[in-house]
This record gives sequence, structure tokens and C-alpha cells, in this order.
Amino acid sequence: MSPTVHAVRIGVRRGLREFWQSVRSTQDQGFYLFTGILTVGYLFLRRNTEVEGTDLLLPSVALPSLLGLLVAFGVVIGPAYALAMEKEDGTLLRHKAVPHGLEGYFAGQLTFQSLSLVPQMLVILVPSFLLFDDLMAAPSGWLTVAWVLGLGMMATMPIGMAIGALVPSSQKVGTWGMLPVMVLAGTSGIFYPVQRLWDWVEVVVQVFPLYWIGLGMRSAFLPDSAAAVEADGSWRTLETVAVLGLWAVVGALVTPVLLRRMARRQTGSQVEAARDAAVQWVK
Repeated sequence: MSPTVHAVRIGVRRGLREFWQSVRSTQDQGFYLFTGILTVGYLFLRRNTEVEGTDLLLPSVALPSLLGLLVAFGVVIGPAYALAMEKEDGTLLRHKAVPHGLEGYFAGQLTFQSLSLVPQMLVILVPSFLLFDDLMAAPSGWLTVAWVLGLGMMATMPIGMAIGALVPSSQKVGTWGMLPVMVLAGTSGIFYPVQRLWDWVEVVVQVFPLYWIGLGMRSAFLPDSAAAVEADGSWRTLETVAVLGLWAVVGALVTPVLLRRMARRQTGSQVEAARDAAVQWVK
């Protein structure tokens, strides 16, 4: 067995262990339930609202978009905070000291963050399918959900890792990560058709993966006739694969470079200074 494969296996086991700890954590259980109640509650209050230009009710259209937002938000902000905090507490410094430690760290984060989406989606999907009708137009839509989720995570997780590597402290993740994601969510067709915005905004948001994740999820859940309200009047499946795939490839090439550069610059004195700054910030 090669050293890299061994490091990846250790990382995957670490990710699995962290996931089971998270599932049993009261704090994380509360977060999952809060996310589910907030999302399903919003859909329930708008359950009789018709979507302009279609014969569909808002829960049918909004649910897949919100799931796309959940994926993008979870695998951007989660890894960004984790990397920034573990950079401060010395975890990454210890990984750097171990042969192929960064590969193992990345594999662990990929495993943990991916699995963490499962309970978040279940607490939304299960009550939604019990409360609302006509959410999935055809059973084959679940295959589309699978590949959109897979490509979406590969496209967006490197962004979160890059943010975590570049921010000077974990307190800056909200400004560098959360705020841009929320701005993109508000302009990427998650809450209303993107063509209602200015033309230049419509062009800009389609550069980023969040728009395409939302579009792909809507194509999985909704009938073909619903594509009429999209920007191009179609689901643009090939474009979705191409854009998400391009982001995934670029992320796979750039993120390891950023992580190695960050690891080379990380020293024990920097970790100690970050800990002192964190203590002062808490005070």
C-alpha cells in the first residue's frame, strides 16, 4: 500500500469518526432540527402560493433550490471554518509534520462534510414529502439529485478550503465566506427566477456554481414544463455538468497548492499567537 493511500484511508476513518460524534452531539442535533424546522416552516407558510408562469405551488419549486443552497452553504462555510480553526489550534501543524498528513486531512474533511449533509437533508425531505404533494415529478429524478450533489460538492468544497486557508483568522470566515454565499444565494435564482434581475447580474451569477447547483436540483424535482421560467427556457443539463465539472477541476488543482503554501508558512509561534488572539477576542 502506498503512503498516500494509507494517509487517505486514515483520513476517511477520521472523517467517519467525526461524523458519528457529530450525529450524537446534542448541539449538532439541535442545528439539524433548527434547519429543518426553519425550511419546512417557510414552505408550509407559502404552501398555497403559486409560482408565476407555471401551475406549480411554491414548495415544489423552492424545495430543490433550498436543497441546492444547503449543499453549497454547508460545503463552503463548514470546511472554511474547520480549516481556519484547525490552523489556529495547531491541528494542521501536526498534520504537516506527518508524511502525507495534508492528504489525510483533506480526505477526512471531504468525508465528514459530505456525510454531514445527509441528516440535514433528511430533516427537510422527510417532512416535506409528508406535507406537500408533487415534489418529485419522476423517480428518475433521484439519479439527477445524486450526480448534482456529487458534482456540486466537488465544485464548492475547494472554495471553502481555499477560504479557510487564506483568511487570517476564523473570525474573518463570516466576511470572506458567509457573506459572499448569501449574496450569491439572493441573486442565483434560489428564491426567485434569476431573469428578474439586471442582465449583467444574470451573467455574473452564472459564472459561479451555486446557480448551477440550484438549476440542477430543480431539473431533478420539477417536470420539464417548469423549465420555461428558467433563464434560457431549458434545464441546460450539459452546461450544468460543464460548469460544475470545471469548478471541480480548478479546485482540485488550486486547493492543494494553497494548502501546501499555508502549511509551509505555519509555525508554532503563529499557532500560539492565534490562540492568544482568540482568547482576547472571546474576552
